[in-house]
Order: sequence, then structure tokens, then C-alpha cells
Amino acid sequence: MKRRVPDDAAGERLDRVLASLPEVGSRAAAVALLARDGVRVDGATRPKSHRLAGGEELEFEPPPREERGLVAEEIPLRIVWEDEHLLVVDKPAGLVVHPSPGHRRGTLVHGLLGHDVAGGEGDRPGIVHRLDRDTAGLMVVARSVEAHRRLQALVQRRALERRYLALVVGRPRSRRGRIEAPIGRDRRDPTRHSLDTETPREAVTHFELVELLPRHALLDVRLETGRTHQIRVHLSAIGLPVAGDPVYGRPHELGLERQFLHAAGLGFTHPFTEKRIEVESPLPDDLVSALAKARRPLN
Repeated sequence: MKRRVPDDAAGERLDRVLASLPEVGSRAAAVALLARDGVRVDGATRPKSHRLAGGEELEFEPPPREERGLVAEEIPLRIVWEDEHLLVVDKPAGLVVHPSPGHRRGTLVHGLLGHDVAGGEGDRPGIVHRLDRDTAGLMVVARSVEAHRRLQALVQRRALERRYLALVVGRPRSRRGRIEAPIGRDRRDPTRHSLDTETPREAVTHFELVELLPRHALLDVRLETGRTHQIRVHLSAIGLPVAGDPVYGRPHELGLERQFLHAAGLGFTHPFTEKRIEVESPLPDDLVSALAKARRPLN
């Protein structure tokens, strides 16, 4: 499809003009098209922030209907760090990261669309890595196609450092440990992930004891890889299930309505400025309350 940029759009950003076209329909759809180099301006690819002069010819393939339906929503978000290239968001528990069957609205992505996120798949603009719905904490998000590419390269090089706090049932045998065991969809239950799988993928988790409690232990957990449910599966496999985990652990432990797992720290070298970025997130109130209960001495 070809469309001429109106003369009165001179000075406007490419993504804004593209989003205004009825065949595109939203900023998210425009960003998705630009992310996969699906737009030409007078025959050349341009970044989303490119300023148009007016009169140029835009050439693009209209996005699928579901992408046109991805619109920004007013979802309160805590942005803890940002610049023109990327941002770090402190995701609350209960918020799904991106659209999926049964979650077509009200996701983190919908809340981020007003923050100029870009790169990645059509319904996941800006998303570099994920957190489970009921896991709160820090995520880095891209604001351009190039930022997304460079952040993904950090993940692939295992240079995006992700630190979690996990309260587990039981006590570890040592103060530090390394779990290396492939993870995939469980052979018998495809809704779960486990070590008993026909589709194993390398998975490595490191943990260190933070606090030893009467019946629990607070662990500092670091991911070397990032498989689905990796921490929960690995800790359960060594006999230290995450407190409150309804799938792999002990649900409703200490009054918890979700797993005690928090993405507490994020560290990386900025892919553009090479500045060291380190961000921390405090424990949410429900986990603070559960930890206080776990600290109570046995009667």
C-alpha cells in the first residue's frame, strides 16, 4: 500500500503519521511495522523518530487486524529509570506482560504503549524479557528497534543480570548453590514446565542464602538463562519449593496468594552509552508481611 504524506504533516514524526492512517490504526501497529522494516519513505527505511518534510511517499503492508487493535491503556506503572533508548519498569504482581489468549486487554504492553516502546514482535513492542503474571519486579523495555536488538544481544550474551528474592520452604544444604538442569514442557501436563520433558532447553540458576528462618530460607537467586518458570522449577527440583507457589510449591503458605518471588535487581551495561545501570526494587507489601510471619520463632 502507498500513501502520500500530507504537506501539513511537515515536521511530524514518522511513527505518529503512520499511526494516523486508518489502514494502520494505532501507534503500536505503526511501531510494529517499523520494527520489522515494513515501511519505506521514498524507498528508504527510516527510524520511528524520523521527521517528515511532507509530500513523501510511504509504502507499507497494512498490519493484521489484531495488531491494529493494540491500543494504549491508562495502567498505572512505576518507571524507575529511563532515557531515549530504554526504560526500566517495576511491574506489579497480577499484571500480564503481553497480550495472549484470554488477555487481550489490560496488559503491561497496553500500559507501555504511551511510553514510546518499540522493537520486538507485533503484540510485544519493546519487550526484551518477561516475568510471570504473579511475579512483581524489574523489567527493561526497549524504545527503538535498535535498542531492542542490542538489549536482546545482552540477554543472549548473558550480560543482563537479573536478581530475585525467593522465600523457599525448607533449608538449603549449603549457603550457595548452582542448579544446572534442562527445562521444558512437562511430558504429562503441558501447562507445567519441568525437568521431565521431551523438549529440554539449557537452564542454569544460581542461589545464595540471605537469611535462614525457622522453617524457611530467604534466597538471593540469579538467572544465567531465562526459561519459563525457571526459578520455580529448579528450586522445587532440589526440594526447596517457593512459598505460596500454586503450581510448583506450597500454595497459601504464610497467607500468600501468590509465589514469594520478586525481581529485586537488574544490572547491565547500557547498550548505547556503555554506562553501568543498576536498579533495585523493594519487596511489595504482601511479601513483606509473609516474610515477617516466616521470621516468627517456633512455639
